[in-house]
Amino acid sequence: MEVKQKTIQQQVELTGTGLHTGKPVHLVFKPAPIHYGYRFKRTDLPDQPEIEAIVENVKDTSRGTTLIKDNVRIATIEHCIAAIFALDIDNILIELDAEEVPILDGSAKLFVEALEKAQICEQEAARKMYVLTKPVAYADAETGIEYLAIPAPELRFSVMTDYNSPVLNTQNAVLNHISDFKQEIAPCKTFCFVDELQQLIKFNLVKGGDLDNAIVFVNKILPQEEVAELQKFFNKPHISVDKTGILNNCELIFFNEPTRHKLLDVVGDLALIGKRFNAHIIATKPGHKNNALFAKKLKDHFEDEEKQLLIPTYDPKATPLFDINEIQKKLPHRPPFLLVDKIMEMTDTYIIGVKNVTMNEPFFVGHFPGRPVMPGVLQIEAMAQCGGVLILSTVPDPENYITYFLKIDNVRFRAKVEPGDTLVFRLELMSPIRRGLCQMSGKGYVGGKLVIEAEMLAQVVKER
Repeated sequence: MEVKQKTIQQQVELTGTGLHTGKPVHLVFKPAPIHYGYRFKRTDLPDQPEIEAIVENVKDTSRGTTLIKDNVRIATIEHCIAAIFALDIDNILIELDAEEVPILDGSAKLFVEALEKAQICEQEAARKMYVLTKPVAYADAETGIEYLAIPAPELRFSVMTDYNSPVLNTQNAVLNHISDFKQEIAPCKTFCFVDELQQLIKFNLVKGGDLDNAIVFVNKILPQEEVAELQKFFNKPHISVDKTGILNNCELIFFNEPTRHKLLDVVGDLALIGKRFNAHIIATKPGHKNNALFAKKLKDHFEDEEKQLLIPTYDPKATPLFDINEIQKKLPHRPPFLLVDKIMEMTDTYIIGVKNVTMNEPFFVGHFPGRPVMPGVLQIEAMAQCGGVLILSTVPDPENYITYFLKIDNVRFRAKVEPGDTLVFRLELMSPIRRGLCQMSGKGYVGGKLVIEAEMLAQVVKER
């Protein structure tokens, strides 16, 4: 079933403070067109640069997930992106007047509420999803960190954490349906241990930190002077710890709230893959650095699988869509310069054609005598003739039209083509045909191996 892309109907605004910078931030969610994805815009900088929220732009994961492109930074994006992704939004613009997304209450709850207020709506384009067909794993043997993606009918998450601490030991959290994110995961706050907090304060970080936007676990006895420093930092004269080991004795929403928050981070970081996907994600001891590494590995796997799906397979026993006689009704070319033997498949946007390379081709007489190789220019011509069939199939009287080359770009010859090879071409429209102009991307394969690729611009002209 076709699923439509989604955005928001109207813009909505949030204000807050950056967790590490302590700077005030004004954030605006805005609707975006189809195929736009997630993008941040720095409205406080000249030219208001945009950064795509994709894993390729993740450059720093030391205290959160930070995007950097052309020296422009957007820090601590994970809670915001997790909310967008979990609410099934495909396209959105996030404007900021500072370099860090506001921490708000330390969870994704307020982002979810704002986005729902903006009203999520469908768009007039189908959503494209990655399809996982086999497990993908990532592990670090020294730390015990493990990730596994397993094919599944819908997206779900299982996370395990183990901090080997009396106040926070082994925990598990699951999200069986992404639609349950709002209730089960979004309200869970970020957390740290008090010794981590002290180090962050020492290095002049967490300037926007507060006991209202983070859970602080006390994993050591605090001397009074250290308590006094925390009281001064948080501007709270009364800071205490009871047997729960949580600074100021705040109540957890769930007994496993820390691990649920780690699951929230996994959702936000894997959303940077750039497309939706269905899988069961199992993460053991996850963190932002390894979330990003796993997201990159998973994305590379998805893209490799997509490339494999686009490689045309040729069955010589299959009945062609157009045989040589039908091709001659569409193309003006004739032997020895008719270089397409069969058209196997064709839609409004792509075509698959076949060229059988034999030793009796006339060009082998003078081209590399004794070591016959099909000339690259004729491979291009054969590919172009396949594209010509696609173009001329759009007019009612193709015998009255002819197709001319206007431009060839990005030509790559990957391997030689020899007698006995069967060249299988796949050409796709790069944009709709307008005013007789057609831009195509083509690839040629021998035995499933890419041997040639090119981009072409052609024009179809009526001759009589």
